[in-house]
Amino acid sequence: MNQLDRKAVFGWSMYDWANSAFATTVMAGFCPIFFEKFWSSGVDALVTQARWNFANSAAGIIVALLAPLLGAIADRGSAKKKFLLFFTCLGALMTSCLYLVAQGNWLLALTLYVLGVIGFSGANIFYDSLLPSVAGEKKLDFISALGYSLGYFGGGLLFAANVWMTLRPAQFGFADSGEAVRFSFVTVGIWWAVFTVPLMVFVKEPRFGKQEAGTGVILGGIKQLRKTFQEIRHLKMIFLFLIAYWFYIDGVDTIIRVAMIYGLAIGLDSNSMIKALLIVQFVGFPAAVAFGWLGERIGPRRMIFFGIGVYLFVSAWAAFMDNEREFMILAIVIGLVQGGIQALSRSFFARIIPADKAAEYFGFYNMLGKFATVIGPALISGVGLGLRGAGFSIDTASRGGTASVALLFLAGGTILWFVDEAKGHEEARYLSGTA
Repeated sequence: MNQLDRKAVFGWSMYDWANSAFATTVMAGFCPIFFEKFWSSGVDALVTQARWNFANSAAGIIVALLAPLLGAIADRGSAKKKFLLFFTCLGALMTSCLYLVAQGNWLLALTLYVLGVIGFSGANIFYDSLLPSVAGEKKLDFISALGYSLGYFGGGLLFAANVWMTLRPAQFGFADSGEAVRFSFVTVGIWWAVFTVPLMVFVKEPRFGKQEAGTGVILGGIKQLRKTFQEIRHLKMIFLFLIAYWFYIDGVDTIIRVAMIYGLAIGLDSNSMIKALLIVQFVGFPAAVAFGWLGERIGPRRMIFFGIGVYLFVSAWAAFMDNEREFMILAIVIGLVQGGIQALSRSFFARIIPADKAAEYFGFYNMLGKFATVIGPALISGVGLGLRGAGFSIDTASRGGTASVALLFLAGGTILWFVDEAKGHEEARYLSGTA
């Protein structure tokens, strides 16, 4: 790559470094615990959990429904960077405003959190769709993995600093750990905004065909979306990959979301949970790059299969785990493949879609990502309740439900077997008129 390409790759990759602070500190780290102990304090635990789960579901559904349409509009007007900047500003501002929410004001806290999640997820649609413009086909896997790698490191770095602030609040001038947690939301907003600048400066957005503006681009986007809905049914490889991705990424996201609850259920404390999260972040940093490097050499599809295989092992192992040491080992194993399977899924999909409709097709891709964890939690609960009803102990039923996540990886891997990258590439070229 020449110097200009390196700058574009740097700028694009740094956005993962920027927005992963929100994923770690806000979504996975502090917000769930702080919501229960501060914003919704004194409320029945089941009510608090219901409020939190509803907020996450609402944010996911809003983004999922809007994603394909926003992508189509962005493609018509070559407005990927503009949309990315808008959603980034929304997410960073709403996250910073969490600092101002007083104790007990759960409704305002959830409103700001939901808007932050919408900003985070909405921006990712356009960030993902810019990947083909900064990487040639031979470098898609490595650069996609580089983004995830920097995301793990950057997000983990800020989260570690924020954890340090909460453990030693007096050293940082805070009255208590609660004030330190609130200030950590401000640091996320600033971090996210500042490290978005390299992408806006160095990444050049490609233009395809006649560009539209104003109401024309919106109407054009709606027409284009309707046309794509008709086309995608006939694009066999894209359709099969999206179904496969839905299943196995549902498994990945389910494990991410139930890990905290499962860890607490087997007797681990919140400090152990935070330690495990940091392990995943810092193991994921070099592991994602290694995954991308291997994807370049032996093919992304094979490495995705490898990741699915590891997750099958994780699903079985988790059912028998019963102490902190095993939980930490499991965190290391997950860190080795989590970023890799996400990165190579993104780069593989970028190979089989039309370049001039990247944002729109990544809208579908992210839509399925938002609808992920629909099957997993229901499967765990259904199997667990079924085993309990059949007379098994609560512990056995719980472990059996956890192991059932393996079915999602089996389904995703089976469907992925029928996805042919070469045929998918031909379909994309034909649709773009370059065949």
